Amino acid sequence: MGNIRHLSIDLETYSDVDIKKSGAHAYVQRPDFQILLNSYCFWGEMNEPEVLDFSHGSVLPQGFIDALFDPNIIKHAYNATFEYLCFCRALGVELPRDQWRDTMLHSLYCGYPASLDAAGKAIGLSEDKQKLATGKALIRYFCNPCKPTRTNGGRTRNLPQHDPEKWAMFKEYNRQDVVTEMEIERRLSDIPVPDEVQRQWVTDLTINCRGVAVDMPLVDGALDIAARTTERLTDEAVKLTGLDNPNSGKQLTAWLSEHTGTDVDNIRKDTVSSMLKADYSPDVHRMLEIRQELGKTSTKKYDAIRNCVCPDGRVRGLLQFYGANRTGRWAGRLVQVQNLPRTYTDPLPLARELIKNKSLDGLQAVYGSVYDTLSQLIRTAFVSSNCDSKEGNVLIDADFSAIEARVISWLADEKWRLNVFRTHGKIYEASAAQMFGVPIDRIKKGNPEYALRAKGKVAELALGYQGGAGALIAMGALDMGLHEDELPDIVSRWRDSNSRIQQLWWDFNSAAIEVIKGGGMRKVQCCTFALERNRAGTYFMTVQLPSGRKLYYVSPRIGTNRFGGESIIYKGINDKNQFADLETYGGKLVENCVQAIARDCLAVAIDRLEAAGYPIVFHIHDEIIADIKPYTFAEDMLEDVVRIMSSPIPWAPGLPLAADGWVGTFFKKE
Repeated sequence: MGNIRHLSIDLETYSDVDIKKSGAHAYVQRPDFQILLNSYCFWGEMNEPEVLDFSHGSVLPQGFIDALFDPNIIKHAYNATFEYLCFCRALGVELPRDQWRDTMLHSLYCGYPASLDAAGKAIGLSEDKQKLATGKALIRYFCNPCKPTRTNGGRTRNLPQHDPEKWAMFKEYNRQDVVTEMEIERRLSDIPVPDEVQRQWVTDLTINCRGVAVDMPLVDGALDIAARTTERLTDEAVKLTGLDNPNSGKQLTAWLSEHTGTDVDNIRKDTVSSMLKADYSPDVHRMLEIRQELGKTSTKKYDAIRNCVCPDGRVRGLLQFYGANRTGRWAGRLVQVQNLPRTYTDPLPLARELIKNKSLDGLQAVYGSVYDTLSQLIRTAFVSSNCDSKEGNVLIDADFSAIEARVISWLADEKWRLNVFRTHGKIYEASAAQMFGVPIDRIKKGNPEYALRAKGKVAELALGYQGGAGALIAMGALDMGLHEDELPDIVSRWRDSNSRIQQLWWDFNSAAIEVIKGGGMRKVQCCTFALERNRAGTYFMTVQLPSGRKLYYVSPRIGTNRFGGESIIYKGINDKNQFADLETYGGKLVENCVQAIARDCLAVAIDRLEAAGYPIVFHIHDEIIADIKPYTFAEDMLEDVVRIMSSPIPWAPGLPLAADGWVGTFFKKE
């Protein structure tokens, strides 16, 4: 390999669909997709980026095309997946993926925001290096279809000749994006993305490009049935109430107040549920039922599939690499597969056929609530390739068993828990046994001690990261039949039973405060805390994980918490998507590290499964879904996948991993 050169690229494009809804993969496959501008700069070889204007006769220079294939030239772009896909479409070939580097990933890895504009500001770029604020309006003008009007002569697209001044500004905007991207790379160059993380990005791009098949007859049937059900229920509500618009909150609350003799000031979900328990007239009761059903009408995920499906019937781009702040976990995009309802409808195949046949009456007769059934079956829209053929593929689904509970037990060296996971694995029962001092074999159905399992379960789900009674309530403790006055006792018992985990919270908190105050390094179990400084003078608190990957906390400092004690403050993305001060503490740092380690375990499993010939089509936190033509008995293949996922990881000696799964032709949650 010769001397490595670096090339930064930024594109502006046109397509007739909204990329936020379609995703980049479907966007570039539209017939009218077009690259408008291409700004690029070879690092250290050009004084400033060059802008190729394809509307004025520019063509890709052969030297640039050669660079796209040259392994000695590393291609950089912000959200590089987009530029990669655009060039693949424009050239009609699949470019080498391992030659690309994503500057957005670099920003995210270092703890900064995802967007180019926000990252530049957070990193502290000077005004002349920041992204131009004029971009959004110019993108709307040139990159999206326009509404035909009398003023614009009925055109549906704005071209450069329609406003040459704006076009000149657009070219400068495109050029400046490359300037900003290169400056971000320069400022972060002494915190490189680790080779292992970069390799995972390439694998992620491969998985996203592969995509997953979707059952479009099911999607179309679901949208049709939902529309007809809404129309039917709305018509019934109009006849029942005499209202012009029974979906209007103002009209319906007035009607309910009049017909119940009470002051109804809202029709929120909990209000409707509460009113349904009261003894009102049949008309009021039925109207409340209709309102409850209409409240379940969301078809957003079916709409999302329809918007982003590619011409070959596959959905691509469901995963965002390093999309989760602080942990580096993947995030969902487009259909949000990380947040799909469970499937408890039985039998699922019959429900799917009724929906595909658009049989509203049949679906209602067999399953009752149409909307609830449609909501559950969104999972089953994801199918194996050629699933309707006898020679079609199957989906193999496998997920880690209680991965976070296993990781925190291993990280804290909580020995009784590790013994549970190395034997029977019944952590809810074992936790209850530890908390209440009863033999675990008494906690089974039919025995009075079985009631303790619910307490063990909610404690396990809520208390691992320093949560208290509030965390139990948020996890649904009261809905499980527990009383609020018994929650503090559950918290105390769980903490007493898990003294090493409790100590881990304090040790993480102390380590963070010590390195922020005095620098240096502090190792807690297999995580190493340190204070680091980059060439721009920015300080970071880092936590090196067992895998070697680091978590970055930007500009850490010590503050005062609401209890008057020392608190850990750093810059990060808040719940308003702003880069601002955030407060953390020992339990939260443990949560970050546990979830990050679990993420790294999944990354290892993905690599191993891909290498073993199991093509992954998407994954969800602790679960992978592979789409493969059975070359032997499908159950044997599942057994092999489970074996691979349960295999030890060299950097996590003693971590007891386990997995389970199923084989089928459509996605579900068993």
